[in-house]
Amino acid sequence: MAEDAAATGAAPDPMPDKVEQTAATPQDEQPPAPASRAGRNLPAALAVGLTLGLSLIAILLFVPKVFIAVAGLGVGVATWEVTKRLREADVLVPRIPLLVGGQAVFWLGWPWGASGVLGAFAATALVCMVWRLFDHGLDIAPKNFLRDTAIAVFTLSWIPLLAAFSTLLLLEPDGNLRVLTFMILVVCSDVGGYVAGVLFGRHPMVPAISPKKSWEGFCGSLVFSVIGGLLTVTLLLEANSMIGVVLGVGLVAVATIGDLIESQIKRELGIKDMGTLLPGHGGIMDRLDSMLPSAFVSWLVLSALI
Repeated sequence: MAEDAAATGAAPDPMPDKVEQTAATPQDEQPPAPASRAGRNLPAALAVGLTLGLSLIAILLFVPKVFIAVAGLGVGVATWEVTKRLREADVLVPRIPLLVGGQAVFWLGWPWGASGVLGAFAATALVCMVWRLFDHGLDIAPKNFLRDTAIAVFTLSWIPLLAAFSTLLLLEPDGNLRVLTFMILVVCSDVGGYVAGVLFGRHPMVPAISPKKSWEGFCGSLVFSVIGGLLTVTLLLEANSMIGVVLGVGLVAVATIGDLIESQIKRELGIKDMGTLLPGHGGIMDRLDSMLPSAFVSWLVLSALI
């Protein structure tokens, strides 16, 4: 994503003009930085985003397998953030099975591909059900069992399962370039949406869920992402440029949906961000909301068409 200054209470200067200046602008208080139209600390957000982006580019180009460890860490932190927020809202999802099983879902795609991901997902979902059934002992019936286990399986699908497709994408021929392509397109979608939304945004897309999203911003995302798709698929993957158009349009759609899904979840939980780890952005999950479904769609489109 101004408070009025209070009087200092210091003794007044004998000069009248200086008294007026002291009352209007206290020396011991600084005026707050103006908020951007995005509701975020824009310099901090740009600095963090640039640092993360350059780091991931370097990893993917020079030590691509390290990306799995970095992404796995991000999945773990995002899962922790979401389960913490859910439990604060008295939704008792099984945190330990989700953290441990979520890592299994993500990592087992490396040695065993989609079969490893699917097997780990099914096993973790079953463990979550059993864990929640008996987490208060054998002689106490759990409350809200159906709600809590359903949300646990949703969380498992939302974060580790969707993230696992980035591992599957990385393991394909030129996988590091495929991962880099989808990440560039998500950034293009974010930047295009922000620029067009700030400059031209007049018509809200879904004001009941995310009041700042506009149709003008969505069009900006489409333009930037399609151009990014044409360039990256042609230059990085050396494939048919029309695949870049398909990928660009698809990623704008799912990235927007992913952002709206998290916005609605945060709205229901009554929070602004999932975490506070990244200045100007919120938590890790607040950065992954559009990346996660994009990883799946990128794997689907690139595996089918290239």
